Amino acid sequence: MRRGMAHLLAVCCLLAAAHATGAPGAGAKVPDATLLPSGRAVAPASAPPAVKAMIEAANRIRNRPYRWGGGHRSWSSRGYDCSGSVSYVMHAAGLLESPLDSRGFMRWGGGGPGQWVRIYANDGHVFAVIAGLRWDTSMTTEGDGHGPGWSEEMRSTGGFRVRHPLGLLRAIPLG
Repeated sequence: MRRGMAHLLAVCCLLAAAHATGAPGAGAKVPDATLLPSGRAVAPASAPPAVKAMIEAANRIRNRPYRWGGGHRSWSSRGYDCSGSVSYVMHAAGLLESPLDSRGFMRWGGGGPGQWVRIYANDGHVFAVIAGLRWDTSMTTEGDGHGPGWSEEMRSTGGFRVRHPLGLLRAIPLG
């Protein structure tokens, strides 16, 4: 009985926190970020500060060239690979102390999709969906489609593990 009460109290606290911060409640659709014609993303006004920080950081490095290993020795790099660019935005949000490779992201954070952020990782690639926009180093809509950039188009997620950062509000399924 105590365990059930503790779980109920935890759920109530999360819902109260969501209401107090203006975040969408359980099951509510998170508003999508806006992709401007310039290729920059704009966070929804209701996004948590960490999500806004991710989007601002991504905008700083978008269009940098793809460089294998880029972003792993230093946060400031001339180019970024997939895991370096995802690590960069997670670090900017205060969620990651040092860069991870794609395999590291397969175990990072919590399992399943988050409400604001989803990370898709496998042995060879990682990308993120932040407030509805895909942050990736391939198949993006800018430049030659290689290197960090945004896209409104989703790509296949077959073979990827989906993760989410801990510390951001996550939708709680009811029922």
